[in-house]
Amino acid sequence: MPTSVAYLQVNALTKSFGDLVLFRNISFGVAEGQRVALIAQNGKGKSTLLNILAGDTDYDGGTVVYRKDLKVAYLEQNPQFDPHCTVMDSFRLHGHDELRAKQILTRLNIPKFDTPCGQLSGGERKRVALAAVLVSEPQFLIMDEPTNHLDLEMTEWLENYLVRSGVTLLMVTHDRYFLDRVCNIILEIDNQQIYTYNGNYSYYLEKRQERVDQFNAELQRANNLFRYELDWMRRMPCARGTKARARKDAFAELQEKVSQRRYEESVTLDVKATYIGSKIFEAKYISKSFGDLKILDNFYYNFARYEKVGIIGRNGAGKSTFLKMLLGLEPCDSGSFDIGQTVVFGYYSQEGLRFDEGKKVIDIVQDIAEEIRLSDGRQFSASQFLSHFLFNPATQQKFVHKLSGGEKRRLYLCTVLMRNPNFLVLDEPTNDLDIVTLNVLEEYLRTFKGCVLVVSHDRYFMDKIVDHLLVFKGDAVIKDFPGNYTQYREWRDEEEAEERRLKAASNASGQSVKSSQPDVTQKAEKKKRTYKEQKEYEALETEMAALNARKEELEGALSSGTLTADQINENWKELSTLKSTLDEKELRWLELDEIGN
Repeated sequence: MPTSVAYLQVNALTKSFGDLVLFRNISFGVAEGQRVALIAQNGKGKSTLLNILAGDTDYDGGTVVYRKDLKVAYLEQNPQFDPHCTVMDSFRLHGHDELRAKQILTRLNIPKFDTPCGQLSGGERKRVALAAVLVSEPQFLIMDEPTNHLDLEMTEWLENYLVRSGVTLLMVTHDRYFLDRVCNIILEIDNQQIYTYNGNYSYYLEKRQERVDQFNAELQRANNLFRYELDWMRRMPCARGTKARARKDAFAELQEKVSQRRYEESVTLDVKATYIGSKIFEAKYISKSFGDLKILDNFYYNFARYEKVGIIGRNGAGKSTFLKMLLGLEPCDSGSFDIGQTVVFGYYSQEGLRFDEGKKVIDIVQDIAEEIRLSDGRQFSASQFLSHFLFNPATQQKFVHKLSGGEKRRLYLCTVLMRNPNFLVLDEPTNDLDIVTLNVLEEYLRTFKGCVLVVSHDRYFMDKIVDHLLVFKGDAVIKDFPGNYTQYREWRDEEEAEERRLKAASNASGQSVKSSQPDVTQKAEKKKRTYKEQKEYEALETEMAALNARKEELEGALSSGTLTADQINENWKELSTLKSTLDEKELRWLELDEIGN
């Protein structure tokens, strides 16, 4: 198999801010066709590394080398535009194909091309920037949180687009389903080093745990040896022989090794929730519109005790507005919310909380409470509580203005959870949070002894947390679905397949009606497959069986962890093409199946 062309090679790269070292002497490469995800905790250097690769940030040492004449595009986490330029002007300035730009902008829910960029929300600016990098058709695409501010349909569309386009990728994302379906290599920044995993996110989880277990075992052995050697050092302080000096030198190396932090198992935080009664809230025939845009129309819902409900739907369908009406932050046009007397809301908004940037992290939390009570009666100090949300003692002493965007969101989350609410209202809580923090949050919500109402486009998060969905379809149409996102998606796919079947049947029926003598006998004959159609029908069954077998074979190989990077890339390309072919053949088979034999 031919060797892939190297697009990017990073050697011995080091970056620090004062005493804070983000990474030291890290090396990695990206080859043509690879789709690479970069994973790390917030504040550990993900965005900084991407900015270095984009040429926007300097570094302390090492080299960054691209293939000559390579066309590279970069999607920033928080892109900026000239506020006076319109959306379409920003594409014209760089000579992009206007028709293609309009197609992708429409797909990303930016239909008003003459809107000044200064009037766009942060999410709209991100989607315009995403459209710009896609329209430019780069060979190598670097993206920082591309799925932030995308609804579920947009995210799934982007998944398919990136896989089918064959573009080489390096991206930061917290969307774990996106990682699983798009990426074939994972890079992890941890403890100032970089680790490579040749597989998707599921493979990464397995192999990372093996690495952690091995590290902890080695650290335990080193600690045991350290205690023995420390006793020797205390008894033999003046040893001067060659062997003694070598042993003292080895002791210094051992001392450095045991100073490393052990990887701890995830801790379950069971914060005591305020008692909640049987009456939660009743949405009594709510209506809400903004001009011609209808959000709710005579909507009724009675929220049950301990229910965990997810709200999904397209951007602009009214999800956040519904939360604000429930909390009294936005008036209803008609109807009302009847809220139980024991309900204590904890609200996490998209806008976030404005902190005093001159305060330290620990001061922000202590201003709310010095101690946090758990449900089993234990009490955590503010510092202990922050530690469980991945703020180590050094970070707790940082001033807020020195935190990364993700760290500020995590601090905001802490301030919401520590007030002991019994009803959490969360509006896009996963945006800008790293995967480690998401795991902590998910475990907290899974065991939370209260109610949860959450808006999120993170499918993995929704599958783990919610047991009920409200699907905002737009124009005040809301689907009440008893299940999580994957269950809803499976149901929706079945519904769409049934619609296609009925459409195919209707088309077949319509063709028979066009006959000059549409009697019963002719209709019956039309419903029978011709000899040619029967042969096609039989061939499709054989082809689909072979394609499904190959699909299972490819998926098994990709999850085996035994493939090289080139083999992974080839398998992903083949799997993407195969799925498209299979979809087309299944649709044709349904049409022929409806004609009958």
